Amino acid sequence: MNQKATDEYAAQDWVAAGLAELGANGIAGVRVEVLAERMGITKGGFYRRFRDRRDLLEAMLSSWSDGRIAAIERQAEAGGATALERLRGLIRLYTEHANAQGMAIELGIRQWARTDDAAAAAAARVDAARLRTVTRLYRELGLSAADAEGRATLFYSFLFGHGLLFDNDSPRKRAKAIAACMRTLTEVDGQA
Repeated sequence: MNQKATDEYAAQDWVAAGLAELGANGIAGVRVEVLAERMGITKGGFYRRFRDRRDLLEAMLSSWSDGRIAAIERQAEAGGATALERLRGLIRLYTEHANAQGMAIELGIRQWARTDDAAAAAAARVDAARLRTVTRLYRELGLSAADAEGRATLFYSFLFGHGLLFDNDSPRKRAKAIAACMRTLTEVDGQA
């Protein structure tokens, strides 16, 4: 491996490789040697960008949490003009456009968070931002603060629980089930 190839990789490339490895093999798989081998470079480039493995892990958590928080805020605004349209847009986005690697990374972060305070704090920041965003949309629909928070929790639980299901249903049956869930999650004062 030549020096030029090693130098071409930025810190963000190492972070992306670390997150991919986390999703594929868990936190134990995120090792400098493994990442360098997967990237086809020497370990030297790593140490020009990070002090040590923990520094990389902190950068991974920061990148993941900042990215997830920005994504939910952007996605919540892109779904339509009204709060109801934006809620429906989020449901469609997360049920019709599943991102297998994104879900694997999410699960890897959450598994890691069971044994690491920094990972737990990052997951908690993301959860809080997601719930805050969806709660705001329900408040715009006229729900009380308590009802909006409860509905946001159900909404969030549905989206991520749905992503974990092994779906053997036909596309038509699946679409009907999602439509029924969407009606339940977006019905406010008898209007869906």
